Amino acid sequence: MPRPDRRSRRIAAAVLRLRPDVTPLRISRDYRLLYASSAISLLGSMVTAVAAPYQVKVLTDSPIAVGLIGIVELAPTVVFGLLGGAIADVHDRRRVLVLTELGALLCSVLLMGNALLPSPNLLVVYVAAAGAATAAALHRPSAEAMLARLIPPEHQAAAASLLGLQGTFGQIVGPALGGVLAVLDLPLAYGVDVATFVVSVVLLLRLRPMRAAAEGTRVRLGDIAEGIRYAASRRDLLGTYLIDIAAMAFAMPQALFPFLTDSLGFPQGLGLLYSASAIGSAAVTLTGGWMPRVQRHGRMIVLAAAGWGVAVTAAGLVPGYWAVVACFVVAGAFDMVSGVFRGAIWNSTIPDALRGRLAGIELLSYTTGPTLGNARAGLMAGVLGIRPTIALGGALCVGAVGLTALALPTLWRGRTDPGGANAALTGGAA
Repeated sequence: MPRPDRRSRRIAAAVLRLRPDVTPLRISRDYRLLYASSAISLLGSMVTAVAAPYQVKVLTDSPIAVGLIGIVELAPTVVFGLLGGAIADVHDRRRVLVLTELGALLCSVLLMGNALLPSPNLLVVYVAAAGAATAAALHRPSAEAMLARLIPPEHQAAAASLLGLQGTFGQIVGPALGGVLAVLDLPLAYGVDVATFVVSVVLLLRLRPMRAAAEGTRVRLGDIAEGIRYAASRRDLLGTYLIDIAAMAFAMPQALFPFLTDSLGFPQGLGLLYSASAIGSAAVTLTGGWMPRVQRHGRMIVLAAAGWGVAVTAAGLVPGYWAVVACFVVAGAFDMVSGVFRGAIWNSTIPDALRGRLAGIELLSYTTGPTLGNARAGLMAGVLGIRPTIALGGALCVGAVGLTALALPTLWRGRTDPGGANAALTGGAA
């Protein structure tokens, strides 16, 4: 048997291998700036993501009205996500980031001003939500397109894991803070978002310009169509998009959280409920040292998306507030696993000349699914009730993910080079 000191060293070495790989932060100054900017911006945005639905609930006491926030965000996301991808391939990406962040800042100022009125206007909340969705749709493709040029292919999985860690921090602290501030002082909650956007813009201004390969040319509809054709020709990419949309569209219940906490008799737990999935995500990213060694990225995406659906189904069935929170913690862990491996495939296999347009398509899968899911949840809850809507949505998610995997077996069978040098799925794109 190994001696105790040798066993201890082995255990310590195993724990060290689980630590996140921070190499991307060490090797790239601009990645550090971009990382810090998106982290602080996300924190404020998550405060507003709790405050705005809470304000609509206070104004209307209607789950349908809260779900409509998702509806008004959908059209800008679809239209400007594709346009933002084309813009990222022909314009200085840093400039795009700065201008879109300023646009989001103005939307938060509008929400804060409206909340300060004696009688806040519901329409203003919807208009600001649509404006913020527009800014995000134009912003994200340029940010995604910058990532691949800042970080070499062999470190893309590590970069995706670090972004996941950043996201979980914002999604834990932001909703928890937003839940408290929204109840105590809505203008202050929106003011925190305004302040974080100001800091984010200052950091983005310090980035070096990043000119696109085709800078100076016009954005054309044909360019957008070229990106769509490329995505459709890659069954592995198509599978990642469709599985993400299916998982979120059927099993994203956040629009119901203000009503769920009331039905569970614990309305003061709203902030923690919003943060629960991020806690699970954090547990994955803090032990994510194993991720770069995984070769079957597609298989991990399928299994993790199905796990998300199972956990959401359980959240609709289990009794008690804390059991529901635990289910969403587990759901968040599965969602992070899926997200990391989707990001690794996207950032390692797409040509730079198409990266902005493909990031626009990725944005649609990343944001359209939750937007549709929240709208679906709000509308279904008006008919079925809160808990049955959550449980049914999770079950539908599992079925949709399974059908997608069967229809696109390339994603399930594909293998990757764990070193990242040849990160494309070798199962074929046909």
